[in-house]
Amino acid sequence: MYRKFAKISLILVYLVIIAGAVVRMTGSGMGCPDWPKCFGYYIPPTEITEVQFQADREYKKGQVIIVDESLMTAEQDFKTGSTYNTQDWVKYTKHDYAIFNPWHTWIEYINRLFGALAGIAVLIMAFLSLKYWQENKKITLLSWLSVFLMGFQGWLGATVVYSVLSPIKITIHMVMALVIVALILYLLHISKPKSITKIGLKSFRSLTLFAVIFTLIQIVLGTQVRQFVDEQIKIVGYNMPEQWLSKPSIIFYIHRSFSILVLILNLLIWWQNKKLNLGFNKVNWILAFIGLEIITGIAMYNFDFPALSQPLHLVIATLLFGVQFYILLEALRAPIRIKSL
Repeated sequence: MYRKFAKISLILVYLVIIAGAVVRMTGSGMGCPDWPKCFGYYIPPTEITEVQFQADREYKKGQVIIVDESLMTAEQDFKTGSTYNTQDWVKYTKHDYAIFNPWHTWIEYINRLFGALAGIAVLIMAFLSLKYWQENKKITLLSWLSVFLMGFQGWLGATVVYSVLSPIKITIHMVMALVIVALILYLLHISKPKSITKIGLKSFRSLTLFAVIFTLIQIVLGTQVRQFVDEQIKIVGYNMPEQWLSKPSIIFYIHRSFSILVLILNLLIWWQNKKLNLGFNKVNWILAFIGLEIITGIAMYNFDFPALSQPLHLVIATLLFGVQFYILLEALRAPIRIKSL
């Protein structure tokens, strides 16, 4: 049951990453101006009238409305009169973004919903880890660490909203998601019965370690490229994708050139595994994901960002990171039987 919930947690964390990529692609990051609720609701509004002042209506403390292009929050539970009374409301101070778009609101809400589900799954996993306390305390302690990190990730999500999508905070938010993925993969690894079907090799371990690091660097560079695209969208609009990378920044060229190094490194991993018959079958997944990364990258640059190409590019990169990290864990665990090349 523990390993089953660890796998469920991993899947849900990846669903959060997918949902987050869609949020970024659609510009829905500010769909909910507050956190953890959305305009003060557990179930977000669908009509603009729901976030405007209404006479003879009961409001709960913390509910948010838009008044004169500003966010106002109910100070306490009360029922409105026939006219707007400024004494019942206080200005929302976290930020001044006061735009309601129902599509953006619900896209962001679904992202948060997946985050809540992932948090629940990780919490159940942590409770199930208690049975390992006598056998392997590391599993229990790291399982509860994952609960803490999920909470910290939620707090980071709130800071992203409060900062009105600060680029550096978005990048930290993304990296923390990968840290959680790596931790859950490690828990799956150490809770798995030992196997001696694979052959350890020092050079293979080193190559895989560098592959994990390089992929992480690529993802961070990719978030910076995405930030440049976001800035271009603000200038030219969503209806002109052909202009988004018309004058790319230096980060774009670094990101594109660095991908060649990532490809070569992973080809070396594949070649070594095949030639020496090391037994790491998931290495083939690495090349498949890199191939898909190349295809989506070419599509974005040459075909003006086809639908879903951006979130797919990011999600495939995180899947690549996950597979590389798990192969590294297996390589570190496998006994060394032959000398390195």
